[in-house]
Amino acid sequence: MRSTHLSRLRPCGLQRAALHTSPVLRQLKTNTVTDGDIARLASKPLHPLALRDLVKHGRPPLTTHQLLNSANFTLSILPTRLAHRIQSLRNLPYIVVANPYISKIHNNYVHSLSTLLPYAEKRIESLEDEIHFTEVMADLVQTHSNTISILARGFLEARKYISPQEVSNFLDEHLRARIGTRLIAEQHIALHFSSKPHTNLSEDESSTQNSSYIGVIDTALRPADVVRNCEATVGEICELKYGVRPTVTIDGVPDTSFAHIPMHLEYIITELLKNSFRSTIENNTERTPIQITIAPAPEDQTTKANGQSGISNFDQGSVDRASGSSGPAVSASANIMPLEKSTPGVTIRIRDRGGGISPENYAKLWNYGFTTFNEDQILETIAANNSSSGGIGGNVDALNALSGVAGGGSSLAGLGYGLPLGRAYAEYFGGGIAVQSLWGWGTDVYLSLRGVGKIS
Repeated sequence: MRSTHLSRLRPCGLQRAALHTSPVLRQLKTNTVTDGDIARLASKPLHPLALRDLVKHGRPPLTTHQLLNSANFTLSILPTRLAHRIQSLRNLPYIVVANPYISKIHNNYVHSLSTLLPYAEKRIESLEDEIHFTEVMADLVQTHSNTISILARGFLEARKYISPQEVSNFLDEHLRARIGTRLIAEQHIALHFSSKPHTNLSEDESSTQNSSYIGVIDTALRPADVVRNCEATVGEICELKYGVRPTVTIDGVPDTSFAHIPMHLEYIITELLKNSFRSTIENNTERTPIQITIAPAPEDQTTKANGQSGISNFDQGSVDRASGSSGPAVSASANIMPLEKSTPGVTIRIRDRGGGISPENYAKLWNYGFTTFNEDQILETIAANNSSSGGIGGNVDALNALSGVAGGGSSLAGLGYGLPLGRAYAEYFGGGIAVQSLWGWGTDVYLSLRGVGKIS
């Protein structure tokens, strides 16, 4: 009977497994979260999320033993991550935490921790326990699906009591850490559906055998395909709002493929295209195509970068600077190494003739909450996003925000969270975003991504 419940989470593709959660989950077992629980867990250092962690359990379909190892690895690191987020929220000024929207996020984290505590003192050693635990992961993903828009509303209302720099510091750390928490949960759910014991939950059992996915990682991801999908989505929004859509040309090496997380790339490309499309139309240059160049990174160059630099804990929000935590959080200078094998990546350039970015706006480009929208538009788009029931395909927050917002716009575009959050996704596994603008002419955006690795 329990596997019947989980079947409601059945994905359209393995990468979507965590994103089609049933609106009504069966009552989960919970333990009361005490201040002592939070203090004890938050005093532990955060486990840096190495790329190898996501694939170390093997290529699907996982055996029962591999699946239980995945569940126990997930359980070993999530409670501490949730406690750190609760602590960081509590370290905000009291009048800020008392805001109903910020308080809701705090309560969401406490709820998620309460669903994990029943498992925290034991190992998951049976398939029945693993099914129960996977339901907890589904609940976690669902509970935190609208975190960004809720936080945005809260900080907008509390802006008199906290400085913009404090908000940016908090959000940069909090949202980067959230990427890892969500990714860990989604990875286990995806591995659950593609495992040997639970293949009866999949729509097509044969798809697991031939899939290029390991959980939410596509080992043969083609950026050109993602660009075309995002182009279609953003283009429809532009036609609804402006009555016209720019065209996109792809050059370079369009057949490039590498191992990465499609949901992350979809988020980033969607945000970048929204900005390019809007500026192109408002500059009346929609007849000039937006040019996207895809260039694979030389393997020896990427390997050298991996061997010398790694990925900083700051990139993953694992430092706890903004929260003021006195616990032994990991050092900002510590490096998180990707897979031991070479990890070729890709650089994607998006070039538009949208008139460029004014020097005044350029200086604020990476600030959370910087937007050219007025406050009425911001509140309108937040309300529209919060009333949305899951967005396009139930995808991550950026795409949730695109679902039928009043006036056809995007709520994250209006909130000013899109670019800095997109950069956080890019930097999380060692990539980055750079912007070069020629004011009065156009903008070049360079997105670099490091692959997850060559996985046998």
